[in-house]
Amino acid sequence: MNATNLLILTRKELRDALRNRWLLIYSAAFAGLAMSVSWLSLAGADQYGFAGFNQTAAGLVNLIMLIVPLMALQTGAGSVAGERERGTLAQLLAMPVNRTEVLAGKFIGLSLALVTALALGFGLSGVVIRARGGSTGLANYLALVGLAALLTVAMLSVGLLISVLSRKSSAAVGIAIVVWLALAFAGDLGLMGSAILFRLQLWSLLGLALVNPLEVFKIAVLAGTHASLEVLGPAGHYAVEHFGHALWAIFAGTCAAWIILPWMLAGWFLKRTEVP
Repeated sequence: MNATNLLILTRKELRDALRNRWLLIYSAAFAGLAMSVSWLSLAGADQYGFAGFNQTAAGLVNLIMLIVPLMALQTGAGSVAGERERGTLAQLLAMPVNRTEVLAGKFIGLSLALVTALALGFGLSGVVIRARGGSTGLANYLALVGLAALLTVAMLSVGLLISVLSRKSSAAVGIAIVVWLALAFAGDLGLMGSAILFRLQLWSLLGLALVNPLEVFKIAVLAGTHASLEVLGPAGHYAVEHFGHALWAIFAGTCAAWIILPWMLAGWFLKRTEVP
């Protein structure tokens, strides 16, 4: 890939992201809700005598699992399909750039835009925590920010794959919402239902959890903020007993797979797709 072309395409995606009203809406909603969760999490700090980043981080986990995947999936899903529908993708590919550079530019540019939006929300939340006297657990809070960024990039990669495979942006966004619902449903509720219905063994239950990036995110957060994963029940206890410190390597590998594989598939399909 040509570095100059990649830089130009990345700048283009950043400019387009600033004009994406859905991304701006999601960013504002996440920032507002993150500040609200921080404020409410520390509401009893004066009365009970404890405050810090750990308390807020626990409250932010569910918010992140709800908003961040949807924001990244929808942003990625509308990217390639939207340009194809408007006819600008054909014009872009007529220039001296190859399709891999176009996809890489979109991925890097949108990743920067999404991570910046997250940083804004987490930054404002951190200001609220510090203003209320919270000072403990900063390392765990920063770990939460890093894990949320990984989840964002992974879901963006899946969104780009959906976008490459879709002819219209409306269809791509619809599929992205279905994928988001499927991943959310396949969380605790889906795992419990599957365990009861199919009488799954603990290793099978843990395997299903590690396939879902949302579950991987939650387990990784708990692994960083608790001494063990027994708070997750039998599957968490099984994970600690059999894998121990190797769990972080498993988490990292799962996140990397969700980032790399969808992006590679998107590139493969884009090279073989005829652009009108």
